[in-house]
Amino acid sequence: PFFFSNRRKMNLKSERRGIHVDQSELLCKKGCGYYGNPAWQGFCSKCWREEYHKARQKQIQEDWELAERLQREEEEAYASSQSTQGAQSLTFSKFEEKKTNEKTRKVTTVKKFFTASSRAGAKKAEIQEAKAPSPSIHRQASIETDRVSKEFIEFLRTYQKPGQDIYKQCKLFLDTMNHKRDLSIEEQSECAQDFYQNVADKLQTRWKVPPEKIEKAMDQIEKYIMTRQYKYVFCPETTDDEKKDLAVQKRIRALHWVTPQMLCVPVNEEIPEVSDMVVKAITDIIEMDSKRVPRDKLACITKCSKHIFNAIKITKNEPASADDFLPTLIYIVLKGNPPRLQSNIQYITRFCNPSRLMTGEDGYYFTNLCCAVAFIEKLDAQSLNLSQEDFDRFMTGQTSPKKQESDSFSPDVCLGVKQMCKSLDLLSQLNERQERIVSEAKKLEKDLIDWTDGITKEVEDIVEKYPLEIKPKSQALAAIDSENVENDKLPPPLQPQVYAG
Repeated sequence: PFFFSNRRKMNLKSERRGIHVDQSELLCKKGCGYYGNPAWQGFCSKCWREEYHKARQKQIQEDWELAERLQREEEEAYASSQSTQGAQSLTFSKFEEKKTNEKTRKVTTVKKFFTASSRAGAKKAEIQEAKAPSPSIHRQASIETDRVSKEFIEFLRTYQKPGQDIYKQCKLFLDTMNHKRDLSIEEQSECAQDFYQNVADKLQTRWKVPPEKIEKAMDQIEKYIMTRQYKYVFCPETTDDEKKDLAVQKRIRALHWVTPQMLCVPVNEEIPEVSDMVVKAITDIIEMDSKRVPRDKLACITKCSKHIFNAIKITKNEPASADDFLPTLIYIVLKGNPPRLQSNIQYITRFCNPSRLMTGEDGYYFTNLCCAVAFIEKLDAQSLNLSQEDFDRFMTGQTSPKKQESDSFSPDVCLGVKQMCKSLDLLSQLNERQERIVSEAKKLEKDLIDWTDGITKEVEDIVEKYPLEIKPKSQALAAIDSENVENDKLPPPLQPQVYAG
């Protein structure tokens, strides 16, 4: 052994000083005959490796037992949630087929996370992720959810022991949120914010993680949690987020006529590079709705804002200022009309990591987006330097400031654009004629009603002034030759006489 010569020298020095040394105390605890090392708890190097390997195997076995227990609890919770929802039960064969298909596409989970590197070739098991059923139908985990779970576990491997605790905390939080579906969205938001704060404090105080690694860990935690909770907390039915989305979308459609000149936008879209930047900015702000994680939505807003700054810089040949940025952002929102704009803003506000919203460029750009939406909701004639009459005509679609006379087109304009403008002029004229006809028809209807009422009133006045008297019928005269006993003034009737011849 390595420490044999040192032990031998120590014994010789002790004997010279007259000190008795028990040789048995210097031997390995395991009794292998070699000398032990105090730094290895009295074991020799060979026995220390064996003991360390046994302890490691014991820890791995305990981790496996913990993983199996978690799996059983999750399966029991999932089965109980299915029975409470009253969903239509599957036959045993279909259930086995569904379970097999689900396991084949499941990524490595907790068991792989706790597996030691020395046992990489050993048997690998997978644990089915606990998931709460949807209020309408039971949905399987999406591909994106599986991918995020795998990335999260791979990321936590670099944190070793703190990574295990972080994973347990996240699982516990998800289970808690599954039992808090009845709470309001504000209360769920408070739970998420408290969880972010607690995990960040533990990373800093208990696990002594460097600040740069804390930020990365919090981003991964937010990504894992909010990907799993997205379908429950984004635009929930208990809020009026959807109603606000429709109102903002309708408002933006009504303001389609707003030009960059009205907003004082310092962007010239006739420059090809600027036009490309504007298109990219619109694409980024629309793409925000397709993301699940608040940080990814903020990243879309940040990319959109940077394209806006580049467009202003190319147009003005100088760096853009905040006074130039906000009007341009308003114009981009009006031109792009992003879907579910209010729902995305509320989702970011409720469930984003608070440190990201309060600091950095993401928080600055998000604040400007909120200001832009508020400006659009309260946009009026005074904001655009227009008269109230022109503003009303533009809002009702009677005319448009973007309309261009066909004679003012340059010769390079294609025939299709000219024909389109002529058709728009014709439609405008037909619209004016139709409005005039409708107005005259309403006037004629009113005149007919007034004439009828006047005639009726005149007839009633004449009848009232000259009432009509109806006399009873006179009795009919009787025939002269009939017997009239009541009138004795008439001569008697003639009687036939016979003369003898």
